[in-house]
Amino acid sequence: MMQTTAIERVKSAFIAGLWATLASITIGFGFKIWLAQWVAKEDLALYHTSIDIISLSLILMTGFRSSMVVSYSQTQNDKDITNIFRYSLITMVLLTWGVVLPYIKHTLHIPVEYFHLVGIILGMGFKVYFTNQIAMYRMYNISNKVTWMEPLAQILVFFICFYLLGQAAIASLFISMMLSSLAMAGFMFISRRKQIATTPLDSVNMDSSLVSFVKKSFTASLEAGASILMIYITVLLTVAHFSIEELGDFQVVVRPVITYLTLLFVFPIYRFVLPELAVCVRNSDIQQIKQIKKWIYKLAAIVGSGFFITMLLFSHDIVAWVFPPEYAQAAPVLMHFSMFFIFMILNAYQLAFIKAHGLFTQSLMIRISGICGLIVSYYIYSEVTDNVVAVILALGTGYLLMFILSSLVERQIHRREHCNMPMEQKIK
Repeated sequence: MMQTTAIERVKSAFIAGLWATLASITIGFGFKIWLAQWVAKEDLALYHTSIDIISLSLILMTGFRSSMVVSYSQTQNDKDITNIFRYSLITMVLLTWGVVLPYIKHTLHIPVEYFHLVGIILGMGFKVYFTNQIAMYRMYNISNKVTWMEPLAQILVFFICFYLLGQAAIASLFISMMLSSLAMAGFMFISRRKQIATTPLDSVNMDSSLVSFVKKSFTASLEAGASILMIYITVLLTVAHFSIEELGDFQVVVRPVITYLTLLFVFPIYRFVLPELAVCVRNSDIQQIKQIKKWIYKLAAIVGSGFFITMLLFSHDIVAWVFPPEYAQAAPVLMHFSMFFIFMILNAYQLAFIKAHGLFTQSLMIRISGICGLIVSYYIYSEVTDNVVAVILALGTGYLLMFILSSLVERQIHRREHCNMPMEQKIK
């Protein structure tokens, strides 16, 4: 049987992931649209904000995913890598339980049951654990199945809680999030175990490669936090400077569009492209890396320009068709975001390329620069306009700055590789 090349594996997994994500969007976004028709706007805004806060702490652990992928491709030491990740995740879950949960209950005064919040923290924790494991082993098929199964599971649980058990709508939302996360964690555990049985929790024999893995994981976790923080800062700026109505526009309309486009075209780069780039870097397969880059850039150009033209011409019509009239002001915000989406895709590839070379610190610095660009540009834009579009323009400016900086680092890597290349390859 012929071996597939890296670019073939990337295309196959990416396209399969695209269909799985489209199914997920059809199910999940349809559910959100339906909720927006009858659930109070304030309740939905508070629900999404609560999930965001919990996600911000636990998604830090998804930063481990890239370092697990890169380190495992280099060392094949899954036993110690997995145990280091386990200890780190347990610590983060306990911190979230002890710090974030009281913040939601007693500082924000969000009326949600303590049991529901604990369940969401544990459910998300287990889901992150198995998601990272299947990413490390490059089990793309399992990952794609979870993509469309999770929103379906959440809807089923919501209907059971709301219609059969008579729970309030917001309580049903929290319960459905908790149980669907646990269900997906169970599915990934069973599916992974059929192929690979991992060792139980054990001590770790630290060597230089594992010390390097821990450093990369810590840096990657900070970067994941910085990535989520960029979106969270836009929420905080909206809360601080605009009304609850404008917060509802962002959380119910704009935020899901950003999330779904990211799921379709940005996350697959970290899920499918990064693992293949890591293997290509290990094998010094420069030609495959060039082919992957060319394909991603072509994809970004098609998707970015298509999204921008659609929003420029039809953003008001689309929002009016999908959402109730009170969400009409979300249309110009979406249109302004569409100008910058291409840079999110290109920047994702460049950061994946940088991390595949083990340069996690540079990747973190680029993320931090993006956050600084977001905050500074917001206050510049707010001097010109008092419209909420200033927030989304600032977010886009942050991504544009990251794209410029990551392009410079990518160019430095290429120069270094060219200098280290044998003379006969340079002549070719």
